[in-house]
Amino acid sequence: MHRSAPRLTRILACAAVPVMLVVAGCSSDSDSKGSGSDTGSSSSEGSSPDTKQSAATVEPAKFAKLPQPCKALASKTIEELVPKVKNKAGTAGTSSDTGVRGSCSWNGLEDKGVKGSNYRWLDVSFQRFESEAGLGSGEERAKDAYEKEVAKTRATDGAKGVKTSPAAGVGEEATAIGFGLKKTGEDFKYATIVARTGNVVVTLGYNGAGYAGAKTPDASALMKDAVTAAKEATTSVAKAN
Repeated sequence: MHRSAPRLTRILACAAVPVMLVVAGCSSDSDSKGSGSDTGSSSSEGSSPDTKQSAATVEPAKFAKLPQPCKALASKTIEELVPKVKNKAGTAGTSSDTGVRGSCSWNGLEDKGVKGSNYRWLDVSFQRFESEAGLGSGEERAKDAYEKEVAKTRATDGAKGVKTSPAAGVGEEATAIGFGLKKTGEDFKYATIVARTGNVVVTLGYNGAGYAGAKTPDASALMKDAVTAAKEATTSVAKAN
């Protein structure tokens, strides 16, 4: 069987060069076409616009801003929980970005003469999370922060008799943490509510002690008041948006 002149010329030319070059440049016509076809298929799959877009898409954050922390609780609530409050307007915490994080606190000492004095402290803080392609949706990030805050509160240094339970009716999920703590020579009772609503985590702390013979606050009563205040604080997020 006779080979065509062009094909014979090509075979002879390939035979005259080193083996490495023959492998690289002198493959058959059918091999070249197959290789080109495979390369095109692989490139197409790797650069699929739909795949890239899907990986970069995250659910938009539910809430775009936070309420003013010192206005998140009504004046009536503050007066009831903190008798003889020093500053009804509250003391705002420092924040480099009030659109992402903010807090406020109130405290007061009710002097009952020979019956001693009742001290109360109330604080509330807010933390908002944006949706980011590399980190996840705002809600997912808030869920993670919520769980970490609960764990952090439970591990408060010196806390005794820590009790944890769900806080019903507060945001989308909430945990109530109660414990006792000895400081300034007195027995303090603490009630903390950590809640999440959408992409925002709300933490409300309420504690108190009895001085000069006054009774230590009842833990269950303290927690009940904290839950009521936490509901109000969490609701303020939706109102702000």
